[in-house]
Amino acid sequence: MFGTRKDMDLDLNFNLKEIASSSMILFAVIDIVGSVPIIIGLRNKVGHIQSEKASMVAAILMVAFLFVGEEILNLIGIDVNSFAVAGAFVIFFLAIEMILGITLYRDDAPESASIVPIAFPLIAGAGTMTSLLSLRAEFYVENIIVAIVVNIIFVYLVLKSSTRIEKFLGKNGISVIRKVFGVILLAIAVKLFAANINELF
Repeated sequence: MFGTRKDMDLDLNFNLKEIASSSMILFAVIDIVGSVPIIIGLRNKVGHIQSEKASMVAAILMVAFLFVGEEILNLIGIDVNSFAVAGAFVIFFLAIEMILGITLYRDDAPESASIVPIAFPLIAGAGTMTSLLSLRAEFYVENIIVAIVVNIIFVYLVLKSSTRIEKFLGKNGISVIRKVFGVILLAIAVKLFAANINELF
């Protein structure tokens, strides 16, 4: 079933399928494995990355936006379905970047490995925030929060062992992973668009 979810009821609506779907979507959008080369570059520049702090700040930003983001949209007169459709386009172009190996848009390379470049925008960037509100239009909030926690744990592990991951996967391995998740993101974008476009008319 698709459509806008109501605000969280008193009863918790944990659903393993929704948790798995949300986790997969966030994993593909955050693309922390594909960001390993960037993380390695930052580590080489500054010598140390604060993995715990970066992961915690990213988690707080994501959960906060999950709740406050919709209120911000309401203030400017935009409903979640409209944002979900817009998010579908953002995710579509992210997928095209990953599949074709091109860069449609990229922020300037950060100069230091502080909270700002790692937690935001590398982890909790525009694509992640857009995806969170798009997920809010389809899934219960509690399932999305679990998915955020799952992804943050994974992000923390990757940040801690980024050098070993890069050596293990190699450039070709990371490239293959990016393309696979690019295809998944493309399918997600189509699904989000189809699920929410009818609500606008």
